[in-house]
Amino acid sequence: MPTGTYGSLTSLDVFDKFDTGTTTREYLSNETIYLEGDKSDAMFFIRTGNVKLTAKSRGGKKAVIAILHYGDFFGEGCLSKKSLRTSTATAIEISSIARVPGASISRRIHRQPAFAKNFVSHLVLRIARIEEAFVDQILSSSERRLARILLVMAGFGSQSEPEPVLLKVSQATLAEMVGTTRSRVSFFMNRFRELGFIDYNGTLQVHPSLLTFLKDN
Repeated sequence: MPTGTYGSLTSLDVFDKFDTGTTTREYLSNETIYLEGDKSDAMFFIRTGNVKLTAKSRGGKKAVIAILHYGDFFGEGCLSKKSLRTSTATAIEISSIARVPGASISRRIHRQPAFAKNFVSHLVLRIARIEEAFVDQILSSSERRLARILLVMAGFGSQSEPEPVLLKVSQATLAEMVGTTRSRVSFFMNRFRELGFIDYNGTLQVHPSLLTFLKDN
């Protein structure tokens, strides 16, 4: 399974080097990993599956702020003292998630400059991805946002070549992530299937040709 890269290290290498306190568990689809407002005391790494980060306004309006796939870190707010989660993390499908205590990461950052440099590079890339997603949410059509989300979930655009992967995600979940109705998502999915961009019959497989849709629209 491909993973994100950090200089000469892959994200999987980084997490496997933490031999103290690291645990891995499987989350079901739509299962919460942590809630907005929870104490932030650990960072997470996606071994398999996909995760969405959402935030709520005071009025109760919810927005998806990031879609993460295998190889991604999240929960880096644990590196701030006495911090609380600023978003809710939820598994989009059955996902294997590793958890590393924030204290373990902080110690390594302070003791190993090379690790710290690679880690900061990763965080900068993460911020750039989230900014790109926000711009996309504001300026792009619902169809284009759906295409981008499907490509991210399938691993396209990462620094390593994605392997074929079958996604199990409902149209209702996709509609929430795109910010549109389920009927519109169904219409777009049928169109993508007719154009050969995806295979969709209970499970979902995204083809590289969907990238051409983003380039041409």
